Amino acid sequence: MTTKIAVFASGSGSNFQAIAESIANGKLNAEIGLVVTDKPGAYVVKRAQSLNISVAELAPKSFEDKAAYEAKIVELLKEKEIEWVILAGYMRLIGETLLSAYENRIINIHPSLLPSFPGKDAIGQAMEHGEKITGVPVHYVDAGMDTGASIAQGAGEVG
Repeated sequence: MTTKIAVFASGSGSNFQAIAESIANGKLNAEIGLVVTDKPGAYVVKRAQSLNISVAELAPKSFEDKAAYEAKIVELLKEKEIEWVILAGYMRLIGETLLSAYENRIINIHPSLLPSFPGKDAIGQAMEHGEKITGVPVHYVDAGMDTGASIAQGAGEVG
């Protein structure tokens, strides 16, 4: 049985592309049912459209508040029968509305070895601090900033 996922991204969608390629190569048993971006016009939209994947371009400021923004996302996820949410370069903290609807089913890809350098520009932070080694953890999302339980991580040299 294939797992139906949504990928959330705010920028170019390079992580989205890697996920899509892993699915196409049979390394990941999933189907991307929806791409959600908080930046209408972001390059991830073109990437998803080229693969005939549905996209929701939602500008948070066009909603009354964060709860209303996330309620719309939850509505779209349920319409597409999404089972898991993958944050792949999504630059917003997830709030209670989305967390409660997808409890323990939201995963984040973060570009630093946590708990070091949570939040935005983790690679820049690591380089500024002279780190020689960094990595990419995958972790469950909770109410904190990059504080959820680790699933897996890999390390490499800062170049």
